Amino acid sequence: MEILVGIALVSGAVAKALPQSPPAVPATPGVYQPQPGDVVTVGEWPAIGKWMIDRHLRPAEWLGARLKGKALREPINVVLVDSVAASADEARARLLEACRAAGYQPREGHSGGYRGFLGGVLFHQLPAAAGHAFSNEPFELHNNHGRIFGPVRTKDGWLFVGALSRERFNPLTRTEHVYVSFRQARDDFARKLDARTGYRIAGFVELANELADDPALTTGDHDGMAVVLRARR
Repeated sequence: MEILVGIALVSGAVAKALPQSPPAVPATPGVYQPQPGDVVTVGEWPAIGKWMIDRHLRPAEWLGARLKGKALREPINVVLVDSVAASADEARARLLEACRAAGYQPREGHSGGYRGFLGGVLFHQLPAAAGHAFSNEPFELHNNHGRIFGPVRTKDGWLFVGALSRERFNPLTRTEHVYVSFRQARDDFARKLDARTGYRIAGFVELANELADDPALTTGDHDGMAVVLRARR
C-alpha cells in the first residue's frame, strides 16, 4: 500500500482536502494574493492552490472560453511526487524526461506565462519556453496538453502540481482551439506516465475545485479530483 504524506493511497482511493481560507485583501499589482477558498491542504503536504494562475496573477480561464454561458476556469488536476531525486533540479529533469517518454513532450503553439501556487510559492510553468506546453500532439491537431509547477520539498519527496486539458482544433478557422475536457487529459496523462515511465498512479486526492453551482464560473467536466503519480525509479 502506498503511503503519501500520511494518507494511505492506492489505486481508486481518495484523500480529502481541507480548505484554507486566507483573509480577503485588496489586490496589489504584481503580487499574488490567494482569496478565501483558493487554497487547500491534503494531509501533510504544503498548501496547494486550486487553480492555474495567469500572467495577470488571476485564476486562469481557458483561453477566454465560455461553457453554457459561464467562464471556464482551469483547475489543478495532477499531483506528482518524486521521492528518488536528490535535488529540485534533478526532480525537474526527471519529470521532463518522463513527460517526453510518455508522449507529452514540450510543444509550441500554446498559450503560456502561467504559474501555480504551491507551498506558499508561485512557480512559473514547466515547460518554461514561451508558448509551449506538454502535449501529446502538435497544436494543429486535437490534443491533450498541460503545464506543471514546482517542486517543493516534502518529507515524501519533491512535490509538483499540474493542470491538463483536452482541446480540439477548428480546421475551418485554422486558429481556434475549442475546449473538450479536463478529465480526459488528466486520465490519459496519468495512464501514459504509469505505462511508460517510472511514475505510477498512486490514487486520487480531492482538491475541492469543482465549480458545479457557481452562477458565473464552471470547471467543465472536472470532478474536483487530482490524480497522484509517484516516481519509483
